[in-house]
Amino acid sequence: MQPLAGKVALVAGATRAAGRGIAVELGAAGATVYVTGRSTRARRSEMDRPETIEETAELVDKAGGRGIAVPVDHLDPAQVRALVERIEREQGALHILVNDIWGQHGEPEWDKTVWESDLDAGLRLLQLGVNTHVITAHYALPLLIKSPGGLVIEMTDGTNEFNAENYRVSFFYDVAKGAVSRVAFALAHELDKYDATAVLLTPGWLRSEAMLEAFGVREDNWQDATERIPHFAISESPSYVGRAVAALAADPDVRRWNGKSTSSGELAQLYNFTDLDGSRPDAWRYLTEVQQPGKPANTTGYR
Repeated sequence: MQPLAGKVALVAGATRAAGRGIAVELGAAGATVYVTGRSTRARRSEMDRPETIEETAELVDKAGGRGIAVPVDHLDPAQVRALVERIEREQGALHILVNDIWGQHGEPEWDKTVWESDLDAGLRLLQLGVNTHVITAHYALPLLIKSPGGLVIEMTDGTNEFNAENYRVSFFYDVAKGAVSRVAFALAHELDKYDATAVLLTPGWLRSEAMLEAFGVREDNWQDATERIPHFAISESPSYVGRAVAALAADPDVRRWNGKSTSSGELAQLYNFTDLDGSRPDAWRYLTEVQQPGKPANTTGYR
């Protein structure tokens, strides 16, 4: 079954990691998916990684959907406007927008105050992690609200509940993630009268390409990393959050999520989907109840 057949999605920031997983799972559900990013086979972004939007589009095709790769710098309003005009010209509608743009390269500055942080790097992080979401929403939402039942998903790191009580990584990272939370909140308010829904969604400990590389493992042997990092046992593949997005997009009662913050782990329990290995990791509950209190790694009851 392809519950999203005939639907058009834009996954902004679909080159790798969660964005790629989301694009592929939307394709598996039958959607036409525009995948955007700055890394192409002809040119890499400042992240300087090998993944490309063309590869993502091919994976969408392979999954059963239709993937359309469009190089876009979402900090450039003209490029974003041209992207949306192309979607309207080619498809006539936009039903799903996933704002997953991030783009930070290198290690974040862990536990650094605003005065200790590299100011240029911090401001660049805010531009890539916040301004891009605003610019994309500005141009994409007028098309999205033309069709009843539109869905906007703002991707972040951490649920509202967790982030409200915990300092996240560094000043600039914390502010960026908090800003995206408010973007989702504001969009929920503004979209409410248009029969559209805005949701804030977070994956758990994501086995992105960069994370697997840093830990010296692959997706097929990721559990080897738990010998050095025991709590990595709660990690999840990008497909897991992709399935969360596909489940939301296929839910005829998705309006109940308007303005809510949720996670891949929570949605897996409600929509009855699993990760690639058949498990349902609930990373944010695990983090709060096991990892933060300093308990030994034990995922029993959490995946």
